[in-house]
Amino acid sequence: MPSVPSKFLALRIHEEDEKPQAKLEQISLEDLTDGEVVIKNSYSGINYKDALAVTGAGKILRSFPLVGGVDVAGVVVESKDPRFKEGDPVIAACSGLSETNDGGYAEYSRLTKEAAIALPEKMDLRTSMAIGTAGFAAGLAIYKMTLNNQRPDMGPVAVTGASGGVGSIATNMLSSMGYEAVAITGKKQNEEYLKQLGASSVIIASENEIGTRPLEKAVFGGAIDNLGGETLSWLLRATQPEGNVASIGLAADFKLSTNVMPFILRGVNLLGVNSTILPNDFKQMIWEQIAEKMIPVDIEKIITKEVLLEDAIPEFQGLLDARITGRTIIKIS
Repeated sequence: MPSVPSKFLALRIHEEDEKPQAKLEQISLEDLTDGEVVIKNSYSGINYKDALAVTGAGKILRSFPLVGGVDVAGVVVESKDPRFKEGDPVIAACSGLSETNDGGYAEYSRLTKEAAIALPEKMDLRTSMAIGTAGFAAGLAIYKMTLNNQRPDMGPVAVTGASGGVGSIATNMLSSMGYEAVAITGKKQNEEYLKQLGASSVIIASENEIGTRPLEKAVFGGAIDNLGGETLSWLLRATQPEGNVASIGLAADFKLSTNVMPFILRGVNLLGVNSTILPNDFKQMIWEQIAEKMIPVDIEKIITKEVLLEDAIPEFQGLLDARITGRTIIKIS
């Protein structure tokens, strides 16, 4: 395998006039933050945090400059980590990339041993980035739900924010595993797309009456929620006894106003899902679980766009403007 060239392309985020500014530029390996594993990157993806970082709409980076991209997948070029040798495929996600360490929007990356994960045998590099942080969070939610005895026979599992990256993958994962997935979305135009991913039915958020009673009719066996706020409160009140509601996001509201009745009368379980605080071996296990049991069967439908690194910058605002459905991946080499 060839050595790292003296200069290579990267999408790097600087701070100018106290605001983040993303630029395509040539950098060297010495410009990257320290790490034990150097990889030649093949793919990355666009997540919500990436869009915030690249556009400057959110304060994601803790130091400047940094290469953007919270996810990356590639092949080892150099390694001081005994787990990896030259030519091994690896991935990194949910590991501080593009926050404290340089991320995946470059032709080469230098990963810490805490960030580098071996690519599961039943997964290729492109699929891993179609899944990425979004799909990892969905997989972690499903793993925690099944660990807590969630079963298909308990009834349909609701997925809110179903048109987004996490929601699309969660919907397809659940369907692939034999669950009845009910997609809840604010985008009526995506109803057919969600049914193609395996949703048994689609609820349009603006047309849905969530009620205000302490307990609503128990219509769901469980739920994966990306919204928070009133939607999460309703899901708790509308879940079957012993069902699990996994809270992943706060796209609507970080607040939660609820009551104890779903918990003490129905035994509903509220599960928190944070994919960024896991030890390396646990992350490796979840990736293996995804590859073995949850791999989306319609991954090409979830990948709604693929762009080259040099053409990626215009794509980030579209995610913030809710114009993006599914997953956009970045082909690097």
